[in-house]
This record gives sequence, C-alpha cells and structure tokens, in this order.
Amino acid sequence: MTIRVLIVDDSGFFRHRIEEILRDEKRIEVVGSAVNGKEAVEKARALKPDVITMDVEMPQLNGIDAVRIIMRECPTNVLMLSSLTHEGARVTLEALEAGAADYLSKDIRAWMDKSQTIRRQLIDRILALGSSRRFRSGSVFEHRYPKSRAATGSTMVFRPDEPSRPERTQPRSTTGAPSASDSTRRPVSRGRSESVTPARARTEAPASPALRPRGATAERDVKTDSPSRVSFPDCRIVVIGTSTGGPAALQRILTQIPADFRYPILLVQHMPKTFTQVFAERLNQQCKISVKEAEDGDRLKPGLALLAPGGLQMMIDPRQSDRVRILEGDMKLTYKPSVDVTYASAARAYGSKVLALILTGMGADGCDGARLLKREGATIWAQNRESCTIYGMPQAVVNAGLADAVLDLDDIGPLLAQQRRQG
Repeated sequence: MTIRVLIVDDSGFFRHRIEEILRDEKRIEVVGSAVNGKEAVEKARALKPDVITMDVEMPQLNGIDAVRIIMRECPTNVLMLSSLTHEGARVTLEALEAGAADYLSKDIRAWMDKSQTIRRQLIDRILALGSSRRFRSGSVFEHRYPKSRAATGSTMVFRPDEPSRPERTQPRSTTGAPSASDSTRRPVSRGRSESVTPARARTEAPASPALRPRGATAERDVKTDSPSRVSFPDCRIVVIGTSTGGPAALQRILTQIPADFRYPILLVQHMPKTFTQVFAERLNQQCKISVKEAEDGDRLKPGLALLAPGGLQMMIDPRQSDRVRILEGDMKLTYKPSVDVTYASAARAYGSKVLALILTGMGADGCDGARLLKREGATIWAQNRESCTIYGMPQAVVNAGLADAVLDLDDIGPLLAQQRRQG
C-alpha cells in the first residue's frame, strides 16, 4: 500500500522541499500540490489523497478554513505546518480544532538543514497518518462526525467564543503520602531516580510492516471494555499520557470532569514549549476544573490538572509527594515531556494508588513507565484502537499485557466525572 500525499503551501521553497524529502520514500507517492486553500480543497476532492500537508497562512483561503471544508466534503488526515511562535501555536490549535490530525514545525532553518531530523519527522508522521483508520469506511469518525458536523470542527470541541467560564469550586490540596501497606506492591528503591527509557519497537511482525510507525507494536484485535463493567480504582492521582491526536482527546475528556473532581491530574502531551502554554490556557477556559502549565513546585490539588511543559520533564517530587518537579531530564530521552518519566515518578510516589491513562499517539512512550506502575499494583486504562487518531502508544501498553481496561474515548470522561469530592 502506497500512501498518497497532497502538498499545500504558497511557498515554492516548502513545496519543493517537502516533495524532495518524500520522493525518496518508496511507501509514499506525492500525487499533487496546491498553492492556496481554494486549490487545496479542489485537489482534495479530485485526487482523494490519504494525507495532506497544509500550510496555515495562504492567499484566497487559509489553511484552517480549507481544513474545515475538507473535513466536511472529503475527510482526510491533514498534517499542519506552522511556526513555533505563540501565534503559531494558537493557529495550530485552531487547525486541530477544525479537524487536522497533527502538526510539524515550519522552522526555515530546520527545513534548509540537510540532516535527517526533519526528514524522519515528516516521513514518520505521514506514514502513521496514512495507515490510520480514522477516515476508513465505517470508522468511528464517520459515525460520530457526519459531514454536517465536520465543517464545524467537531473533532475537537474547543469553544473559544464561549462568553463565560463555568463556575467551579476552589480545589483543595491533597494530604499525606499514600499507604505502603498494600500487599500487592513490591518494594522500589527510593534512594535514587530509576532510569526510564522509551520502549523499543516490538519484534512481532504486523500485517503491514511498511506502514507501522517506529516504536509501535503489532496490531491485535482487542475487545473494547464496556464502561458498565469497569470499576473505578482506589486511587490518589490520575496521570494521562498522549501524543498525536491528544489535544482533541484530552479536551474531550477534561471538559466532562466536574469542578469538584476528587483527584489531582497530571497531563503529558508531546508538544513544544510554546504550544503547551497556549494549550493549557485554552483548556482552562473550557473546563470546569482548573488547567495550567506546570511549574516547578506546583502543588497537586483535587480539581487541578497540571500540563507538563514542552521541552522539559514533569515528575512528582520524591520528597514531597503533593508537589511536582519540572526538570531538564535525561538528554538521551526522545520525548520532552516523556510519559515514561511522569509515569515512573507516579509509581515511586503513589504506588498502587495511581490511575494511569494512555491515549492516542505515535510510538511507545509510556509503555516502560506503565510496567513500573503495574509492578506497583496501579490501574492502567488504554484508549481503544477505533477511537484513536494513531493507535501506537495505547497499542504498546495493550500488547504488553499492562492494560486493565481498553476504553472508547467517549467512555473515559463519564467514568472520571463520577468521582466527586464528598461534602
């Protein structure tokens, strides 16, 4: 199977550079290019590509409006190219709201560089999106987001024009450290940090090995658990990790959680620094709970979600389990922030009293951390394949036998929403 790509950019340099990179990849075929949003819509209808690379600022019709029309008329996985500025972050999140699946930095210096970094990033994303089931016939997207709704950006439900923020109660802080008496826990050395590295690619051969993202495991048919059969664990904290497709998934879950939610939440989303700040602000405007980009020393509180800042690692302070540390972390780690790092710190600090969620994303970040959590008796929920943009990170956890439940995205928010503070 060859992945067919349409390139959309008003810059001749970027059109040529993207095509130059993709030309040498046998699994990808460039089927056309467009210089503005209007032409992009026309060629998307005519060529029916598997993936579209889309610039944001273009004449006649900008990339965001073009994505909205494409999602309504011929839904296609769109990879946005945007700058790493505050404004670039804002418009990229708007594009994801409109229905785009992922984004890539449009730093002219990186694209002029002949190194393998930007080439690998572009190819990996296109291969992953091209093999995604998101828009296949009978997919969950088609059932949930019919064409009449797709035009409104229904893959995310950010509402930036909402006039006022919902009322919410003031969250209170957590108290004390978790009990270590749980007989299911094994002792963990707390005298030094435990090294955590991203999980390596599994050795099982998938049905289509050429289309598998690096770090992903072979697909297996796994039954989605009914929410009525999933009991909420005895926990003290909720930790959520995600990557590609994560902004939509996190927003979908967090907006359903009540202001008096009884647990603190840690969020790890693979994003650059500027993006996490803007993303946290947008979520905070829409959610009943508080959401903020985490800062070193922030206290864990019920009804507060702390988003790991891009370019850094977020850990629970081993000396004060009700606070987070924001650190540079190991330079060898691929992801900053890394789900593995945050999961591992939660395992050390809270042991069995952790509910960990692993959501849509490329690769296998979170799988090694999930092993540490599981060893401590923690509970792990994975998003199911049907509702993922990219079934990579959840797949790695499921295939490793670490998931206690495999849930549809729409079922996760309501399960969490039942957990309110008493009194």
